[in-house]
Amino acid sequence: MKERAREARAQGRIIGFVPTMGALHEGHLSLVRQARRDCSVVFASIFVNPAQFGPSEDLAKYPRSLESDTEKLSAAGVEAVFVPEPGEMYPPGFSTYVTVEGLSQRLEGKSRPGHFRGVTTVVLKLLQITQPHFAYFGRKDAQQARILRQMASDLNLDAGIVLSPIVRERDGLAMSSRNVYLGADERRAATSLYRALDAARSAIQKGEHDASELRAAMRRTLDAEPLARVDYAEIVDAETFEPVTRLSRASYALLAVFIGKTRLIDNMLIEAGANGLSVQL
Repeated sequence: MKERAREARAQGRIIGFVPTMGALHEGHLSLVRQARRDCSVVFASIFVNPAQFGPSEDLAKYPRSLESDTEKLSAAGVEAVFVPEPGEMYPPGFSTYVTVEGLSQRLEGKSRPGHFRGVTTVVLKLLQITQPHFAYFGRKDAQQARILRQMASDLNLDAGIVLSPIVRERDGLAMSSRNVYLGADERRAATSLYRALDAARSAIQKGEHDASELRAAMRRTLDAEPLARVDYAEIVDAETFEPVTRLSRASYALLAVFIGKTRLIDNMLIEAGANGLSVQL
């Protein structure tokens, strides 16, 4: 993979890179299409990264569909797919990890200790191996994206971190590889995340700027769903990911919710401009 990357750079090609954990869906493929528009060659990776799973999380049962995934990536125009084994990425004696302090301890980091250390470490390794000019990530993992941008800035990485919009099912559910875990009733209940964010959006459009009122609007929707158990429902600053009291600058409405045993996340970007607040679901 490193040799392929060196050859592409020597030829003056602009490399786009899409890292994935496989079980690909339209959200992943939208990243590939954006990379193809921006770049002259696109690489991808498929690696279920054990370092970002906690001891009680779903590493063993995480969906894997390598043959189908590589076919989808090839059809989408990916030139090379890097598929390492865990022992290649973390050989015996491996002892170097990357941590973005502060940002990594909040929200997802608090609920999943060590998760972001695993993410930043593997992404840095993948960027070193594939040597891209641009790396593409979805905005559904908003905190992860912010942390990766911080890492890229702090460590003077060559790769630009590019974010793409959330891709949703027709009923609003954000696409996720973990959606395959949901039974029929759980799949219906999972739309409560989108409906909660939509409730906050509606309140904002009616002029509500008080973050506590927006949190309450989201919680009312989620608490009305019997199969939903809320981990967090927050309004945070888009840079610091600290809770805000009132909307006055770029912020996120963030959700982490268990539907049955499946933990789902979603978010809505809230931006402040000359014409007031705007939202992106």
